[in-house]
Amino acid sequence: MDSELRPADVFLTQGTSLMSRLIRFFTRRIGESRTKVNHVGVVVQGGPLREAMVVEALSTVRRHRLWGRYGPPRKDLVAIYRPLDLSPEQIANVVAGANGYVGRKYGWFMLVAHLLDWVLQGAYVFRRLAGVDRYPICSWVVAHAFLKAGKDFGVAPGAADPDDIWDYIVTHHSRFARIHALAPLRESDAVSLPP
Repeated sequence: MDSELRPADVFLTQGTSLMSRLIRFFTRRIGESRTKVNHVGVVVQGGPLREAMVVEALSTVRRHRLWGRYGPPRKDLVAIYRPLDLSPEQIANVVAGANGYVGRKYGWFMLVAHLLDWVLQGAYVFRRLAGVDRYPICSWVVAHAFLKAGKDFGVAPGAADPDDIWDYIVTHHSRFARIHALAPLRESDAVSLPP
């Protein structure tokens, strides 16, 4: 079997840090099941799992190898999903959209806006007011990259959080195929992902 990732594949993670746990707590809405993920990014250059390049918002928006950040010995859980309904032109638009954020500083104040909206039971108020494209968070990068292809995750791109993206992806089987279940990346994964 091939271990190739493709451009526009989406990866979602569940970290173990206090910040990761707080993000999961504050993105859960009343009546919603426990939040599974706290971070999201997108593959911008396909290739073997060890070599595929991704864009994600960390302290800045960075382009780097997925394996280098999440491969062993890291214990973060990682899920990878492949969009099934994108044309080659749409994939190029997603990649260009994500790459366009590289180098920008992380939008820490956007986390505060998410928290304030959480207090309002998930209303899209403070995030809309703070929707400054210059300082993105992880879900902003992915949602706006997909918007360049005319796609969304069931919510306004500025309102999307990692849990919204997760919920959409795992319930829309006709749009996304699971490539890697939410689990730590292991050496064996580098040779066993489906083509």
